[in-house]
Amino acid sequence: MATSFDLIIHSGTVVNHDGTGQRDIGISDGRIAEIGDLAAKDAGERIDATGLHVLPGVIDTQVHFREPGNEHKEDLETGGRAAVMGGVTGVFEMPNTNPTTTSPEAMADKVSRGRHRMACDFAFYMGGTRENAHQLGELERLPGCCGVKVFMGSSTGNLLVEDDEGIAAVLANISRRAAFHSEDEFRLNERKGERVEGDPVSHPVWRDVETAFRCTSRLIDLARSAGKRIHVLHISSAEEMPLLARNKDVASVEATPSHLTLAAPDAYQRLGTKAQLNPPVRDEHHRAGIWAGLAAGIVDVLGSDHSPHTLEEKAQAYPASPSGMPGVQTLVPVMLDHVNAGRLSLERFVDLTSHGPNRLFQIARKGRIAAGYDADFTIVDMKARRTITNDWIESRCGWTPFDGVSVTGWPIGTVIRGRRVMWNDEIVDPAGGEPMRFLETL
Repeated sequence: MATSFDLIIHSGTVVNHDGTGQRDIGISDGRIAEIGDLAAKDAGERIDATGLHVLPGVIDTQVHFREPGNEHKEDLETGGRAAVMGGVTGVFEMPNTNPTTTSPEAMADKVSRGRHRMACDFAFYMGGTRENAHQLGELERLPGCCGVKVFMGSSTGNLLVEDDEGIAAVLANISRRAAFHSEDEFRLNERKGERVEGDPVSHPVWRDVETAFRCTSRLIDLARSAGKRIHVLHISSAEEMPLLARNKDVASVEATPSHLTLAAPDAYQRLGTKAQLNPPVRDEHHRAGIWAGLAAGIVDVLGSDHSPHTLEEKAQAYPASPSGMPGVQTLVPVMLDHVNAGRLSLERFVDLTSHGPNRLFQIARKGRIAAGYDADFTIVDMKARRTITNDWIESRCGWTPFDGVSVTGWPIGTVIRGRRVMWNDEIVDPAGGEPMRFLETL
């Protein structure tokens, strides 16, 4: 074994494949070289993690960073800063930008914009459309691409494939796992009359449970017929969980901290249109159902669905107000608070935010604390009591629905490929981001 390292993280409680226990981690050339008692070894730098937990780097597999086209809300630089401030080491960014990410040129442009400008590592979804369906087998293999994303219900942006024929064409041409926004566009159009002017409480009435359940049922049938893997994003209803449990051979599942934490009608009464999401925050029955699905192992990953809009845009009267809220920076503290409240274990949190993304999307050298993997770590203080505030938010939108919420558990450090990027609420290395690589496209 090596006698010296570039960096040693010592005296922390490491959560990895061996369980949870105090171990040192030696890092060389940006990768984990050794795990164990390294007190006698030399290092160019040491990080004292006494009293802290060292987790595999958190990967947020659903963010919207708005660049190109809507940089007034967010861009890759500000979104990356928000990620690392919140302890997130890598993100998958969505294709509903302007122009959309639906071509080789658009993908290459995004990768170029992100490299050494974003603070975190990154990958981008290729948008699946009727027009590019025949090319998706090649497009999904481009450098920096994490897979294909399809919107079956209209949301922010102009990507929409609502019909079975269009979805079948997408599935016929892909080989990797594809991600879906699963809301039935036909039912959404039928129910537009359920929206009440100026009343966001009507949002989950319009985008009702049947809208989500019907679409997820269609999607599963299409995936099974095509023999392809699907990833159902931001589950919002209790009713979808048993359906997804019966179809885990083809379908993986994402939940969001927003749907696990907020509930109607309180969220809308407190936050107004700031609580407006697609699919919507529903009542306590559905929040409890998502938690039950998480406890049963049906939920594979957590994604923040970070979807920032300016306060001025959110201040428009419903339904003119856009759907979406920021979340990449609050994912870790909000979920650590749930860990401390006993709703899930720290090991399960790691599974949802590191091992799960690695397992589903086959990310090369990320998602585990193990020799040979990238030295990506989310270092947290499980006992720290802090209050989330808008002033702490790095996103260009400048607000969070969790403003004023006190939590127990806080990200102290973000380390990416052996570089200390954030420490004690200060970003110290803001622009070293690189595209992630994937085993299926090496």
